[in-house]
Amino acid sequence: MTSTEVQHWFPAYIGLGSNLDGPAKQLEGSFSSLAEISQTRLLAVSSLYRSAPFGGVEQPDFVNAAAALLTRLSARDLLTALKRIEESRGREQGGVRWGPRVLDLDLLVYSDQQIDSVDLQVPHPGIVDRNFVLLPLMEIAPELHIPGLGRTASLAVNDEPAISRIG
Repeated sequence: MTSTEVQHWFPAYIGLGSNLDGPAKQLEGSFSSLAEISQTRLLAVSSLYRSAPFGGVEQPDFVNAAAALLTRLSARDLLTALKRIEESRGREQGGVRWGPRVLDLDLLVYSDQQIDSVDLQVPHPGIVDRNFVLLPLMEIAPELHIPGLGRTASLAVNDEPAISRIG
């Protein structure tokens, strides 16, 4: 890259969740891993939240959080980096949908982009339906405009029970 070329930084927001192998430690270790992604800066992390499992599968409660990044990576390259972090921390692909997991990293929002492909949907379709995603995101980015949904602080928190801040 020459000095006249400009490579843009894009804001991105990540949802984190774990309910196996020390979930709080999994998320705290993941914050460090996010900070180590090439061409990416970790800007903020939310508190940790405990939530009941989603999807009807019998399993332990989850610990969830959100993180704000600035990145020069494309949305697809950032997703690849997130999948590598999951695998490095012991996540096995192809498990039960909404089942227990060591680590789940979801790309929630990537700049002002809307992407709808088989392997990547941005904004993440579960933001408004899941307090365990919405509340941590609201904590770190209340004024964030989510394409197609509006400002984070204006999104309704549903009546989903059993979510509490733990850290």
